[in-house]
Amino acid sequence: MAQRADGRNLIVRYPMIDRVVHWTIAGTFVYVMLTGLALFSPPFFWLADVFGGGPVIRYWHPIIALVFLAALAVLLVRWFKDMKVDADDRRWIGHFREFVTGDEKVVADAGRFNFGQKALFWVQSASAVLLLLSGVTLWFPRSFDVGLRQAGFIVHDLSAIVAIGALIVHIYMGVFVTPGSVKAMTQGTVSARWAEAHHARWLKALRSATPQARH
Repeated sequence: MAQRADGRNLIVRYPMIDRVVHWTIAGTFVYVMLTGLALFSPPFFWLADVFGGGPVIRYWHPIIALVFLAALAVLLVRWFKDMKVDADDRRWIGHFREFVTGDEKVVADAGRFNFGQKALFWVQSASAVLLLLSGVTLWFPRSFDVGLRQAGFIVHDLSAIVAIGALIVHIYMGVFVTPGSVKAMTQGTVSARWAEAHHARWLKALRSATPQARH
């Protein structure tokens, strides 16, 4: 829902619940990523000491991972409709280069989320499912045969690499490609000018549904 947030004509982009869930996802993912590296990659074994030692992170890694997955599931439910890829996204795909270089004339047609954001969200969601399924075989190794445990290691590692890569792209897009995105996720609002420049189709829909957002 769009509304006047204050006298500067700010528009609500992320309500409080979205921001809390998003930062819960971010915090738990960072913990799981770093402790995962400490458990599976020798160059990062030193990270185990940072988080309390090997036994501690082996205990908390899967538990915090479940918190991450639960928060991601909440966001999936809340954003599912906005994350659907539609016909208008095809034009965005065809102008990806212009988006990366900051050509706002192209991104102006984006809805609440552009195709790049949608793609990252679905890649991260798919990676999370694979991490969960493969992680179960590592969490309860005695319940699975050797073949499944070995496959679990491979799938877990590859899924983690994809998820970390998606995170890096997400940060790059939010900080450098679309300045103001991080502020929107911390404060919850954006200016009408920002919305028109980066998500004009979303702004137009909000104005149509909420008359006071036209001011």
